[in-house]
Amino acid sequence: MHPKAKAILDAQMCFIEQQLSNPTTIAQEVLGFFDWFKQQKIISIWSEQHIQALLKQQILNTQLSASLITQIEQHIAQALQHPVNIHTTIEDVIPVETVDQIAQYIASKHQHRQALIQKIVTNESYIELVTNIVQQSLKDYLDQTVASKRIPGVGSFMKMGKSVIELATDQNFDDTIKIYLQKNISKISNISEQLINQSLDEEKLYHWQAKLWHQIKKMPLSQLQNYILVEDLPQTVTMTTQIWQHLRQTPYLQQQVADGIRLWLKAHETETFAKILADLNINDELLKNELYELMMPIIEQLINDGYLIQRIRFYLKEFYNSEQVTNILLNSKL
Repeated sequence: MHPKAKAILDAQMCFIEQQLSNPTTIAQEVLGFFDWFKQQKIISIWSEQHIQALLKQQILNTQLSASLITQIEQHIAQALQHPVNIHTTIEDVIPVETVDQIAQYIASKHQHRQALIQKIVTNESYIELVTNIVQQSLKDYLDQTVASKRIPGVGSFMKMGKSVIELATDQNFDDTIKIYLQKNISKISNISEQLINQSLDEEKLYHWQAKLWHQIKKMPLSQLQNYILVEDLPQTVTMTTQIWQHLRQTPYLQQQVADGIRLWLKAHETETFAKILADLNINDELLKNELYELMMPIIEQLINDGYLIQRIRFYLKEFYNSEQVTNILLNSKL
């Protein structure tokens, strides 16, 4: 390296070190960078292809690690077992005004509720369940009333003999009831639908929700452990993550993510980051201060460890060692 180049390099590094040792200088640069960044537009920094590729790789193409799954289990377990749950009730964390609004909203969805009820009562599984319940209830009723002779005229019927009663009340009775129910299943389904709608009209449903709220509002959050078992978390969390592991690879989710990004960028591509932050209800001044508090210790550590100075010296040394600088200094009259 030319002696003059070395002298300039040493002087330059001395100047840089002095500047970096001044906290005010670093603070001005960090805050200045944030102010500059806020005025930039997304489209001027990142293209749709870059964002699509980043999110696809990081979210859709990257499998959840075993370590992350374990951390999820640990955080859920900690939340469920936290001591504060013992003294915290449901009404402490859910405002009653919101509960009332939800109850009114659900009760007001008359048409949606009727459509859902109709969908349920016409389902084959529901029909089979109701049929079995009716059949078993009738059989139990007759078994009990015949045995206790509470049906009018059953006394003369009992004289027919035990074998006849068994014959009349067992298999033949079951078959008869089953045939009747099968023939009248449409009527039974309609009656069921009417009864459910009557039981779940707007007023009754609202009061039912209010009654339920008054029953559970004083329950401590620790009661959740009765329904979400901590010892089952490894299994339940694993099953949940398996759903995500499959879903993230489906063309469905990939298309949804791609279209969602495209739609969002189309709506915001000409906006500055300051406007986007405001739309996301993020206070940019608060964010700037928080980022400043996060970044300053990192930058200070880079300086104190000498890493930043070493990297600056490395590139400046390459520069002053270059043929162009050497020629300039050789041809200089200074």
